[in-house]
Amino acid sequence: MPGMQPVNETDIEWDDYEGVEGEFKQKQLGGTAGSEQLGCSLYELPAGCQPWSYHYHAANEEALYVLSGTGTLRLGSETYELQEGDYVPCPTDESGAHCVVNDSDSTLRYLAVSTMREPDVTVHPDIGKVGVYVGAPPGSDDDRAISEFYDHASGAESEEP
Repeated sequence: MPGMQPVNETDIEWDDYEGVEGEFKQKQLGGTAGSEQLGCSLYELPAGCQPWSYHYHAANEEALYVLSGTGTLRLGSETYELQEGDYVPCPTDESGAHCVVNDSDSTLRYLAVSTMREPDVTVHPDIGKVGVYVGAPPGSDDDRAISEFYDHASGAESEEP
């Protein structure tokens, strides 16, 4: 496939984001290497950080792989301690709802891998929101026709968490 090439994460600049709790860093490895149907991002969470609210995707399966550090994972109705070497599948339904929190005193680094299907809807049950992505899936830098968060019950547009 044209454009496909090995990339080294040290050659990619970090993108900084404001999370639900604290700031975190992300590098998009998959897109940088030319991947079109499989996304892969490296996340670095400082102590106390929670990047995303508890959520699941309707169209995109995700998986997490912990490279270093420890934290807590809420997955479906269970809570787990995360540590280096843990692999976590997150299916495209409520059983795959997940949230990572770095509740340790050191940095947590993990890979998030996902299919790159669009359109996609993310459901955030704890906060009563849904995210709608049309034109490019979550995790893509491509332009989208729709990329909005809405109140789940009323359909009224709201700010992204």
